[in-house]
Amino acid sequence: MAKKNVNADQLISTIISGIEDVKGKEINILDLRDIENTVCDYFIICEGTSNTQVNAIVNSIQKKVSKELKDHPWQNIAVHVFQKHIREYYDIEGLWGDAKSTVIQTSY
Repeated sequence: MAKKNVNADQLISTIISGIEDVKGKEINILDLRDIENTVCDYFIICEGTSNTQVNAIVNSIQKKVSKELKDHPWQNIAVHVFQKHIREYYDIEGLWGDAKSTVIQTSY
């Protein structure tokens, strides 16, 4: 089977959907494309309320990307899933403060 060409918008949308399927919170997309020497184009950051939910979010993203896009995640997007206190400790949004930030509003 030929690989489907997936663009960044499709992949980001599918990742966000995977996060929302298991009620991941505080979803933020950092666009790193205008910053020199970055490891990828985008960071998607979210949080879960427990280790169980964090693992569920990761599994949901992997399954959704594989099923819907028939593709493996590629290197231009990194997804960080934390519990709230760990996210605050690492403060990725603060470290990449020059990045364009898009907060995804959830309805739950």
